[in-house]
Amino acid sequence: MKNLMPFNKKSKELSTRFEDFYDLMEDFFSDSSIPKRVIGKDFKMDVQDLEKEYVVEAELPGAKKEEVNVELRENRLKISFKKEEQLEDEGKNYIHKERRTSSMERSIYLPDSKAEGVSAKLENGVLTIKVQKETESSNKVKIEIE
Repeated sequence: MKNLMPFNKKSKELSTRFEDFYDLMEDFFSDSSIPKRVIGKDFKMDVQDLEKEYVVEAELPGAKKEEVNVELRENRLKISFKKEEQLEDEGKNYIHKERRTSSMERSIYLPDSKAEGVSAKLENGVLTIKVQKETESSNKVKIEIE
């Protein structure tokens, strides 16, 4: 149905609302322990630029630290999350069995980030990452223009 609607901002918002409603209904009647609306396409992330460090908070509800990967490469912080779920079955005579896999990834550019000064902590579904900033080089000199 979404493909039959002409694209404009209002029709996009309308189709998204219908998708959200259907996802909510699917979660309600599903046997899965992970709601589809929770493991959507990406996760919320807040970034603070403090004087000596960046503080990144990412919402990863239900995540275990083994399922999360954090990398800092060339001033780009990348957070990836992969969750696999398989419903338990009692014997081989099942009439319904599902598997659900979800993966999400976000990255953000953090100028002047220091690769050695990174710490991460996952607590109550919130991943907090602290990235230290490089101190200004002592070789830096302001050059006056004549």
